[in-house]
Amino acid sequence: MFGFASQLAASRESVVDPAGYFGQRLEHGDVQWSDVHRSWVVLGHQAVSDAFRDAEALSADRVSVLERVASDRPDAFRVVVELLSGWMIFRDPPIHTRLRVPVRSAFTTRRVNDLGPLIDQIVGEAFDSMVDAADGDTADLTAHVARPVPALVIGALLDVAPEDRPQLQQWSDALAGIVFSLSPAATPADGVVTAAEAFRDFFAPLVQDSMDGRNDESDESDGLVAKIARLGDDFDTTELIGMCTMLLFAGHETTTSLIQAITATLLERPDLERRLRDQPVLVDTAVEEIMRVQGPARTMVRKARTDHHRSGHEIAAGDRIMLAIAAANHDPRVFDEPAELDIARHPNPHLGFGWGLHHCLGAQLARAEATSFLRQLLERFDHLEPAGDIPPLEGAALGFRRGT
Repeated sequence: MFGFASQLAASRESVVDPAGYFGQRLEHGDVQWSDVHRSWVVLGHQAVSDAFRDAEALSADRVSVLERVASDRPDAFRVVVELLSGWMIFRDPPIHTRLRVPVRSAFTTRRVNDLGPLIDQIVGEAFDSMVDAADGDTADLTAHVARPVPALVIGALLDVAPEDRPQLQQWSDALAGIVFSLSPAATPADGVVTAAEAFRDFFAPLVQDSMDGRNDESDESDGLVAKIARLGDDFDTTELIGMCTMLLFAGHETTTSLIQAITATLLERPDLERRLRDQPVLVDTAVEEIMRVQGPARTMVRKARTDHHRSGHEIAAGDRIMLAIAAANHDPRVFDEPAELDIARHPNPHLGFGWGLHHCLGAQLARAEATSFLRQLLERFDHLEPAGDIPPLEGAALGFRRGT
């Protein structure tokens, strides 16, 4: 098998210049082996799309991995496994379908459109808070807008009291250590266990109260916790708590990163800021293009369930497969001039929200929050400039060495 001759383990070039890095590597095929990651890496747009849809050959299950990790951890780590077992993103059908179907109606396009006024209000109040806390002409947009807005929105949907939402965000940040880890066994347990226990203790009484007071008929005014509690006859309490935690976590982690990417892009590219001010109609396509170029989801991990062929390679059951979303989003066969950040790009079939079975349930909500943020940012402030150095783009880097 062949790996690239780059000697960079987990090359930073794949983060700072994805079009150039992956463009060279795509010349050698859509699926390649990486000695660095001991994994097959799927690079091409069509190949990644196909892999996302191929639940028969590829598994998204992470719970079995956590079960093995738990066998070498203190008993308290079991709470992490129990909590994440209710996360549909870590399960395969039929469990995935069972967990996803009951809550997907809360995130339809119509439902998200109905939330537009609430989202605008939350974003506006966050900007007000930022201005009130500003030190002269300098304000911390991340602390006052990018981080709290997504948590406030999903917290409102879950009927979580506003004063409790910052604490939930802190627990979510701690839980991210294992949710995003490519090596769960190496993740320190203490903070993750504490966060999982806190989520369990917070949501358990809310779910139980909703179950005790539930009606058989749905009410449009019900929050998500009440809607989830109505499923109590078909799910155990641990699964219901897991659902609530996953929705809260997924509802703000990705969106916070997207808002930060939008802000950094405008600060680095004043020409784009000027164009958006002149053509505000481009706000929607600008959000999609920034998601393509600098989206927070760069890689998704799968495991081969069966022996099978993929893009001319023999994949063995148990092999790890990395779906390189960043590579797919810069595939020159799909995107003209993929290195160019074109805020008018249309169509834009990026895979930043996944695809197929595991397409992000909250994708429409993330879009609505990001577009409200960008629109109000431009309306409220006549000029933007960084108060200091802009942090470099972070993300999972991919690297290859020459194989044998």
